[in-house]
Amino acid sequence: MALSVVLAALTSGLAAAAPASPAVTYTNPVAAQRADPHVFKHTDGYYYFTATVPAYDRIVMRRATTLQGLSTAAETTIWTKHASGDMGAHIWAPEIHHIGGKWYVYFAAGSTDDIWKIRPYVLETSAANPLTGTWTEKGRIALPLDTFSLDATTFTVGGTRYLSWAQNDPAVGDGTNIYLARLSNPWTVSGSPVMISRPTHAWEKVGHTVNEGPAVIQRGGKVFMSFSASATDSNYCLGLLTASASADLMNPASWTKTPTPVFTSNTATGQYGPGHNSFTTSEDGRSDVLVYHDRSYKDISGDPLNDPNRRTRYQKLYWNADGTPNFGIPVADGVTPVRFSSYNFPDRYIRHWEYRAKIEPNVTNLADSQFRVVTGLAGTGTVSLESANFPGYYLRHRSNGEVWVDKSDGSTGFKADASFYRRAGLADAAGVSFESYNLAGSYVRHYDYLLVTQPADTATARADATFYAE
Repeated sequence: MALSVVLAALTSGLAAAAPASPAVTYTNPVAAQRADPHVFKHTDGYYYFTATVPAYDRIVMRRATTLQGLSTAAETTIWTKHASGDMGAHIWAPEIHHIGGKWYVYFAAGSTDDIWKIRPYVLETSAANPLTGTWTEKGRIALPLDTFSLDATTFTVGGTRYLSWAQNDPAVGDGTNIYLARLSNPWTVSGSPVMISRPTHAWEKVGHTVNEGPAVIQRGGKVFMSFSASATDSNYCLGLLTASASADLMNPASWTKTPTPVFTSNTATGQYGPGHNSFTTSEDGRSDVLVYHDRSYKDISGDPLNDPNRRTRYQKLYWNADGTPNFGIPVADGVTPVRFSSYNFPDRYIRHWEYRAKIEPNVTNLADSQFRVVTGLAGTGTVSLESANFPGYYLRHRSNGEVWVDKSDGSTGFKADASFYRRAGLADAAGVSFESYNLAGSYVRHYDYLLVTQPADTATARADATFYAE
């Protein structure tokens, strides 16, 4: 039966095709003490990066030709808070956008007279390089309701440009809600805004009643808007709104909120309070990348707003079979993990289930199918595959050849069992195969959908032992 499936896959052309979105990896954290990160990939070949600095007193920017390069890129202060009056305090969450041939930065600011009089503002430059351009203050975005408002972002759907932001409406209640309006130009709202999200679930109201930090990604005729919820400590998390791109986005009924958060703190990986994200794409444009901040510890002394250690991080954003985004978990610091799809069952991924390694389709618990490719525990040019959601656990073959995700006991035997030589794919050199370090000629393969190590001495075995990194 396995051979017939292989032949059918080859005949259909599925097995011969590498994935549309190959693996990308990054090393976290990207930038220390940089919260509310926003990365914009421009047509000039550069990524532009802005974020909130702990002093809340200026807007900084970096650029680099690679996402990882932003980590070490020189940082320029492009604008500094006013000495008095409006725009004189709490400079928060700058975002850079390129619209109509000019650069715009959206940010929130308070006043020296009232630091909590937070409102959204816009800067503009026509310079090709925004790091060296002269910025003009286009002023405050005039909103019908003159209340606490922040985190403005902009996007287009169907040729219409929108502004989304967070704002308090005393008539609605405490906290902030997400609003949407059309724009007549990058700094001017057109028509009446609508509220598209209000904190209603318990996970949106821990510490504070919060929906803020909207960010938009579009795919498959859908508009997905992530947002941040709850207080900015370890309870901070991401929620998700979804609308059809063909719907009337100004109708609140067009938006559906996922009932549970989509990205939360993770004790196992040591990541707390992930939120205020943006989206970008990899250098080749084939992978979506989630950009966000979090902290490496849970307990904070005093007001979280006074804790400077939110840091910028990246990880690949995956997509479920139903077309919805899968954020997974905030992965451990260091190199980000990847997934491995089967060569001859392209919709199936290596995953662990109750620690047994197998291949399965539709792994919506994404982290079960993510592994960090690290230096082999046995050394000598090998690699080991560390579980993303069980750090310290590795794919290893047991004495009977079965492959499990087991916790390292530090022994020489375990290190050998959990180490592999990474080879070009046995059935497709664009893929990857893993030869056992201590069982020469035996490879990780699937058999009846379970992973084992066996000699790859037939065409079927070579197909079963070939995977693609995604």
